[in-house]
Amino acid sequence: MNPSNGRHFVVEPRFCGPPRSGNGGYVAGRVAAFVNRLASDAAVEVTLRSPPPLGVRLDVSDSADELQVHNGEILVAQAQSSVLTARVPSSVPFEDAVEAAERYAGRRSHPFPTCFVCGLDRARGDGLRLQAGSVGVARVAAAWQPHESLAACAAPHDVIPEEFVWAALDCPGGWAAGFEGRPMVLGRMTARVLSTPQVNRRCVVVGQVRDIEGRKAFTASALYDDTGELFAHAEATWLTIDPATVRPH
Repeated sequence: MNPSNGRHFVVEPRFCGPPRSGNGGYVAGRVAAFVNRLASDAAVEVTLRSPPPLGVRLDVSDSADELQVHNGEILVAQAQSSVLTARVPSSVPFEDAVEAAERYAGRRSHPFPTCFVCGLDRARGDGLRLQAGSVGVARVAAAWQPHESLAACAAPHDVIPEEFVWAALDCPGGWAAGFEGRPMVLGRMTARVLSTPQVNRRCVVVGQVRDIEGRKAFTASALYDDTGELFAHAEATWLTIDPATVRPH
């Protein structure tokens, strides 16, 4: 394995999923930024091997065929260029996604109510507050207008960084798979980001189930604007867990 050569990042507490670890989609997006891709719009596969800790330096290194992220001796994530095989979920009208929030199961109960992406204990501008409600069988949609706070470190300042696109693609898949009665965490995510939306752009995130096998759920998700332009799409593997046990090593 090649040394990190100073490459590292920190997951700030703001970007939690479970209270004591990072949101899987956000962390995967941060990791994906270090992957050398053959094309700028290639997909990247990120596998989370342990709950990503908050506020801790994570070191990035390369092996022969993949990138690895460590917290000391603990392997947190692995990543590599990949391809997407799942059918891209079709969009729904923005107004339908707004209305779907009334059916968001996280309003009734939520295993991680402070989640940066879908927790309702977060104020607008602090969390994304995506409320992915049913728009069909095993299919959900959420309206999203990226807050200006997400573009604070981006250039130009009205475009959000890719890690927030990964984050937005994350949780809707889990809610499509029945997250309310089946608490899960992200195990693997493969995403292709074509472009990123501007601040306050009216967007729709769609998530749907591909398959469920035992304690694993397989989902697909996509991010569109309100004209139907595709920004990004992903496929993910989710693992059923006991929420009380999710903590970094």
